[in-house]
Amino acid sequence: MALYLGLSVSLQAAPFLVEGFADLDNLPGWVIVNNSTAGGATPEGWFQGTSVFAAQAGSPDSYAQANFENAGDPGDISSWLLTPVLTLKPQSVLRFWTIGEDVPGFPDRLEVRLSGSGASTNVGSTPFSAGDFATLLLSINPTLDDAGYPTVWTEYSYAFSALSSPLEGRIGFRYFVPDNTVNGSTIGLDSVWIVPEPASAILLSAGLGFFFALRARSKQQREESL
Repeated sequence: MALYLGLSVSLQAAPFLVEGFADLDNLPGWVIVNNSTAGGATPEGWFQGTSVFAAQAGSPDSYAQANFENAGDPGDISSWLLTPVLTLKPQSVLRFWTIGEDVPGFPDRLEVRLSGSGASTNVGSTPFSAGDFATLLLSINPTLDDAGYPTVWTEYSYAFSALSSPLEGRIGFRYFVPDNTVNGSTIGLDSVWIVPEPASAILLSAGLGFFFALRARSKQQREESL
């Protein structure tokens, strides 16, 4: 256990973000903004995972979900999930998993955007505005191809190596689908990691792996002693 604790202490010295969305109503620092056309059945925007998918990790509903009902019908969807304020460095790496529902004829799209304006949550006021989140990092299915969004959990990553100095701001996950009469179904987002450098991710994995190995060994020893 001493080795695990040592790893834990070293990891805590370097800030990072790990979010599995076990409880979307209690995410410290996260912000949800729904700029979609009003009148949808899910006006809150992103919401707790449902039985449409099983989560990439954790309990079946421990993921964030957005769908075509974020907007009225007809309407345009622009549903944002913003991270807490982060200090990103050239060595920082973002990793996350996403999935889309396999519904032919109703393609999905997810944008990952960056704001360097500190704690700002300004995403504009219309479905097509981005406010302070003007920098597009990734776009999954940018041209809304019918089979362009993954229908199994798929990992994506972005390295901030182009930064010349540390940047304080937020990352925004944007479910962005115009005209939900011909586009949009359902997507899920899970297992978001933001680490200050690749080495931190390796140490985190090693520390957690060692902890779970010790827990399994302790359980086995208790069972053998009965």
